[in-house]
Amino acid sequence: MSSTSPSLRRSLCSGHADSQPFFSRREFLARHGIGFGGLGLAALFGTNPFDAFAEDKPRGPLAPRKAHFPSKAKAVIQIYASGAPSTVDTWDPKPELTKYDGKRIPGYGGLALGSPFKFSKQGQAGIEVSEIFPELGKLVDHLAVIRSLTAEIPDHKIATKALMTGSGILNKPSLGSWTVYGLGSENQNLPGFVTLGGDNSHRQSAFLPGIYQGCNVNYDPRTPLTEMLNNISNPFTPAERQRHQIDYARELNEMHAAQLQRDAQLEARIQAFEIAFNMQREALDAFDVTKEAQAMRDRYELLPNRQRNANGTKMLIARRLVERGVRFVQVTTGGWDTHFDLEKAVRGAATNTDRAAAALITDLKERGLLDSTLVIWGGEFGRTPTAQPTTGIPGRDHNGKSMMAWMAGGGVKGGTIVGETDDFGGKSVEKVADIHDLHATILALLGFDHERLTYNYNGRDFRLTDVSGKVIKDVIA
Repeated sequence: MSSTSPSLRRSLCSGHADSQPFFSRREFLARHGIGFGGLGLAALFGTNPFDAFAEDKPRGPLAPRKAHFPSKAKAVIQIYASGAPSTVDTWDPKPELTKYDGKRIPGYGGLALGSPFKFSKQGQAGIEVSEIFPELGKLVDHLAVIRSLTAEIPDHKIATKALMTGSGILNKPSLGSWTVYGLGSENQNLPGFVTLGGDNSHRQSAFLPGIYQGCNVNYDPRTPLTEMLNNISNPFTPAERQRHQIDYARELNEMHAAQLQRDAQLEARIQAFEIAFNMQREALDAFDVTKEAQAMRDRYELLPNRQRNANGTKMLIARRLVERGVRFVQVTTGGWDTHFDLEKAVRGAATNTDRAAAALITDLKERGLLDSTLVIWGGEFGRTPTAQPTTGIPGRDHNGKSMMAWMAGGGVKGGTIVGETDDFGGKSVEKVADIHDLHATILALLGFDHERLTYNYNGRDFRLTDVSGKVIKDVIA
């Protein structure tokens, strides 16, 4: 029992508490219980009630959040080499394969197909680079090349889905969705995750809230921005009225949630309205590469024959988006499905990538963004060291036992080679890693323990790496 006197208690209850700071436990709870409830609600809504500047900071599902531990990488640009590049023609030279060209390889079916491309040591690290990458070869001291990746099922659709989501069969959230779910976005007026081309499965949020799904823009430099970003502006309704409409829709949704139940699809739709409204201010500017100096555009876009390269424009836009606070940008490039006419097909795909990717790395470095931006390049699986039977000029068939990727920036240890394949480049044999290991490494570079970045769905905690995955520590500086 409290020893507070009846007269003191009467004075407290009558409003004279300022001159007498003593309360019984019952009186304290009675007077301040509502305040405790408010603190609890603030926590539920993601607001720090003790932050004097909380009102000035963005809130909501895309608000910036801290990772599990400090890291350099704050954004990701993923360059997807669609079609599955061959390791032995790009970043993994195999002189022994050349010796066996046209002959049977021990342990393999079919005839050896030596690479038609020469390799030379580049950079202070002395990494051997194929002649098809003359510009990237100058930047190898920024790259960590992983030569020993594997894909479980070397089928384009399944392997690509696995590369993007960690599962080739089940509908799981994509790498970009997990990234934005974990870190939020630095710009509330643009989507946190943008894809420039690619299938819907590359950017799906699956069971994560719909706000984390990638926003796709099928960029084509020949199409006017107002047509490419269709319906980005509303010519009929002024901005103030649009704002009222979105706010009213949100209020109705909150009433529905309070009286009946929350509807994830409805919430995702209203959040999409919000982003679309905000994008009117910044999206057209972000995608307008004509605002770049002509010399910068030429650096990205010009091919050796002086023609313009759409892949280069996409990578320039990727830099512009990251520069504006977008967390994850995925650029899809193609041409690597090289079943026939190997030399012509590989050289063409590489030419459309080399100068643009090198320009991206150099540009990010010059702007002080490379340390905070993780750049990734790679395809869905690899290619066989043997020739695919054909009546014409041969190429290479699918191979899940040997694939590769490279990373740059964002805390990556540049000038590094990780893993090895056998003498013919057909099978990873040293420091073998799978897709889950690659994803665990990317998340680690972003500051996440991949086992702790989870989302509870249907009574189970899911994660990008499922129930496996180990960090490839050799690529981390």
